Amino acid sequence: MSLSSACHDVAGCPAKLSARISGKPAKGVLKRRRFLAGSAASLAAPAIARARDSSVLKFVPLSDLPSLDPIWVPAYTTRAHAFMVFDTLYGQAGAAQDFAAMPQMVAGHTIENDGRAWTLTLRDGLLFHDGTKVLARDCVASIRRWGARDQFGQTLMQRTDTLTAPDDRTVLFRLTRPFPMLPDALGKFGVNMCPIMPERLANTDPFRQVTEVVGSGPFQFDSSEAVSGARYVYKRFARYLPREEGKADFISGPKIAHFDRIEWQVNPDQTSATEALRSGEIDWIEAPPDGVLPLLRNDPAISLQRAGATGSWGLMRPNCLYPPFDNPAIRRAVLGAIDQSDFMAAVIGPDPAGSHVPTGYFPPDSPMASESGLAALTGPRNLLRARDELRTAGYRGEQVVVIIPANLSRVRVLSEVAVDLLRKLGMNVDEQISDGASWARRLISKKAPDQGGWNIFCTALQGTDAMSPASHAALRGNGDLAFPGWPSSAQTELLRNEWLEAPDTRSQRRIAAAIQAQAFMDVPYYPLGTFYPSTAFRSNLTGILDGQAIFWNLRRTG
Repeated sequence: MSLSSACHDVAGCPAKLSARISGKPAKGVLKRRRFLAGSAASLAAPAIARARDSSVLKFVPLSDLPSLDPIWVPAYTTRAHAFMVFDTLYGQAGAAQDFAAMPQMVAGHTIENDGRAWTLTLRDGLLFHDGTKVLARDCVASIRRWGARDQFGQTLMQRTDTLTAPDDRTVLFRLTRPFPMLPDALGKFGVNMCPIMPERLANTDPFRQVTEVVGSGPFQFDSSEAVSGARYVYKRFARYLPREEGKADFISGPKIAHFDRIEWQVNPDQTSATEALRSGEIDWIEAPPDGVLPLLRNDPAISLQRAGATGSWGLMRPNCLYPPFDNPAIRRAVLGAIDQSDFMAAVIGPDPAGSHVPTGYFPPDSPMASESGLAALTGPRNLLRARDELRTAGYRGEQVVVIIPANLSRVRVLSEVAVDLLRKLGMNVDEQISDGASWARRLISKKAPDQGGWNIFCTALQGTDAMSPASHAALRGNGDLAFPGWPSSAQTELLRNEWLEAPDTRSQRRIAAAIQAQAFMDVPYYPLGTFYPSTAFRSNLTGILDGQAIFWNLRRTG
């Protein structure tokens, strides 16, 4: 992802969100208190509330929305928001179809000139939420804006000679060389999906946020009801035209909305959220804390589902722009002290079925996974040796700013384990804690750590984000254009280009093993293991796709 250096440059967001963005939470806090007070009242009569709101779904997201611009902040809450509002030209199918890219907004495509000319034809009847038709020139402008920020998009645009709209329904790519993964790029599920928006908005500088939320997806964002830090409302777009053929599979197939209204209730108090779920006031909690899972598992009114077929993986990301982690030798010294089991036990519990270690730089059991370089994680852990290696590498007590989101429970836990480890290594750690949305916005800052930037952050990403070198943003080595942390590795980039040109899967696997071996030398991030979280919802909800925050195909049965 090509990300801006302006950590808090969010002036383009709608006025309703200005309280959170400007750092003035009073209005959101007041609204949240009203919501919680209302929760207590509705707990007394959940059946009445449910009968009155049968067409309304109430959802507690992972965190507050850090941005309404779908390509601005690489956060899963932004992605969930984006897929409700914006449609994509292609959509990624599920695990049963190897996550293949399927036509979504396009009726189909043709490939000519030995793979160097792709003609995409839009479906008839596509409309934006403002009532205007979706035209090919909207798509061209949207692809260009997205391609300036997203890692996979940058790869596609680097291979694009010209991108034009010969007529209202035709998008034409003329490539410098064949790129068979073009649909995969345009249809990716990862953060920074390729959202199609009106040309007037897509022409906004990629490094400035759009000022309106206008898409062509199955739900329309209601800015008049948005209260930063408390509530976001989405209404079914009655003029949305789903695909007619196939079935809903992950983010491909017909996107049929069965609810007239989706309410996101941002609630950092997990105890009250859990009580509201059990009472029926809330329909779905995206990420319930692990401590309440036994309680929810024994409640017949609640269902649990694995969140994502490929699980999630933890990582600790160093900032390669500033000392001490601009020094690869220091990054490698810390690697020798990482014990993935410690991180996984803290984040998901001691049950070995809940996690997988060791995890390298690709998801376990995925096509590109290998044991190349894994000895760096599986050998004996030795803190004393790691401390000596840190000193030898040149660490001289520089402050290490670790930024931590208070209300993202698993990320917070990973961060706390990381802080403890770094201090044991003798590093001068400064923990800086904020709410999740502010934390997510700070990630994109390239400022010095003592001026609002950072040295280390931990997070958890989904396996679908790391299935291949093409889409694995955290594994890029393209410096200023890279995922936050901004590592530079000419060898990794060379190998990635070889992987993109590989003639078959066997060749790709060989090159991916070399990429992983190089990553253990460069250490763009520290792999912390794979874990398998659950999402929790009322048992009368059906059709939740892949356990993700996807809101089409979902319906209430009683």
